[in-house]
Amino acid sequence: MWPGANRAGVRNRRAAGGSRLKLSQALALGILHGPAELLPISSSGHVAVVPWLLRWDYQQLDDDLRKSFEVALHAGTAAALLITLRGEVDDAMRGLDIRRLTLVALSFVPPAIVGYALEREIEARFGTPPTIAAALVVGAIAMGLADRRPQERGHEQAGAADALWLGVAQACALVPGISRNGATLAAARLRRFEREDANRLSRHVALPVIAGATALKGLRLSRRGLPPGTAVPFAVGAGGAFVSTLASTWLIRQVERDRSLLPYAAYRVGLAGLVAARIRQERR
Repeated sequence: MWPGANRAGVRNRRAAGGSRLKLSQALALGILHGPAELLPISSSGHVAVVPWLLRWDYQQLDDDLRKSFEVALHAGTAAALLITLRGEVDDAMRGLDIRRLTLVALSFVPPAIVGYALEREIEARFGTPPTIAAALVVGAIAMGLADRRPQERGHEQAGAADALWLGVAQACALVPGISRNGATLAAARLRRFEREDANRLSRHVALPVIAGATALKGLRLSRRGLPPGTAVPFAVGAGGAFVSTLASTWLIRQVERDRSLLPYAAYRVGLAGLVAARIRQERR
């Protein structure tokens, strides 16, 4: 249950007119989604807690409408990533062999199984500000500890065990606040990959999962159809995510340099602290 309101109160506010997605909020969330997806700070966590912290009426929207909108954000980001990383994608496809196919499959299967079977339950149980704050802190601790490991391996040395670790990390990242990028970076650094190579592995295993999840959610959305009056804000949000992802390409290069993950871990803890402070304020 979200702090400051019981479930009945939330339902009543939604029924009273919280069914429209404002263009300004759709655009802002789209712009936020791009860099939040590229950095190890959790895009899903930000899309959930930032409107809550700012007291936007986005949080009063129907759950299905918000989930559908988040599909649009992921679609915009995924399209931009395919353009931004087209060189790496092309190189990976040209060098595709049994070994690489096995690595991609092993990293894809855990999140695919967990996501297909438990995604909605995970969102229901772990998609509230307190649980997102906890996930932000847990992810920060994992990143900080993992980044202390020695840098001894290159991405070309990745094997089946490494792929499974990355797959399990992506499955854990289904919890809002964990971050797919952060979890896979932590997993790769725990396996002693160099920071630049850890980022390369993180991107390569993430693209199939992002594309698959977007396709699956998009199929579900197409079957339900867009709610009336949402086509424009959905397009604005997706467009914002697309443009902000393209504009934030330099962030990828910044993260993949030989930089510590500690600044991102500190940011995550700081955001969790803001959430905790708001929770305490509302409880008073």
